[in-house]
Amino acid sequence: MSVKLRLLRKGRKKRAFYYIVAADSRAPRDGRFIERVGSYNPNTDPATIDLDVDRSVTWLRNGAQPTDTVRAILSYKGVMYKNHLLKGVDKGALTEEEANAKFEKWLDEKSGKVDAKRSRLAEASAADAKSRLEAEAKIREDRAKAIIAKNSPLAEEVEAAPETEASADDVSAEAEVEAPEVEEAPAAEEAPAVEEVAAEEPVAEAEAPAAEVAEEAPAAEETEEEKPAE
Repeated sequence: MSVKLRLLRKGRKKRAFYYIVAADSRAPRDGRFIERVGSYNPNTDPATIDLDVDRSVTWLRNGAQPTDTVRAILSYKGVMYKNHLLKGVDKGALTEEEANAKFEKWLDEKSGKVDAKRSRLAEASAADAKSRLEAEAKIREDRAKAIIAKNSPLAEEVEAAPETEASADDVSAEAEVEAPEVEEAPAAEEAPAVEEVAAEEPVAEAEAPAAEVAEEAPAAEETEEEKPAE
């Protein structure tokens, strides 16, 4: 029976994560497996890998063949390098202590690289968030300026309207103040005097004949009184 180190899919749609398992090569991809040696979650950045290094090395030394994806994961976590060092120990090229020291040194360097990558990603994410906030603030400022520019003519018209009304009121008030002066003009005062003179003259003429009649009336009476004396 040949054994493979491969991925077993878990999770939900579009949010999958995987188990790293040792399974019979004849079994279905997501079917039965012999042992789970780790997990791989590609939904994070960087990807989260939880791996039992010693059990993975044991399966490799027992002849298990990893798939291409699992080989890349094992190499990333140092399993392939440790397997290489143990082969050197088996051949007598180095001791087990030397192999462990080299592996620990490699792990320290790798963890430093991973931490540096995480810090770069965090800084890039913070810079991207800051730039997006600045862009949004600029857009809001431009919109506010556009609204102010759009409403400014209306505000000027509203401010100008009371001024025109006030000027119209001033003109009407001035006209009312000047109106009495026009009525008190000399021409208006002379008109009634002419009418009074015209009215007085006929009355005098009318009184004159009445006086003459009154003066002539006794003469007529005297003539009548004289008639019987004859």
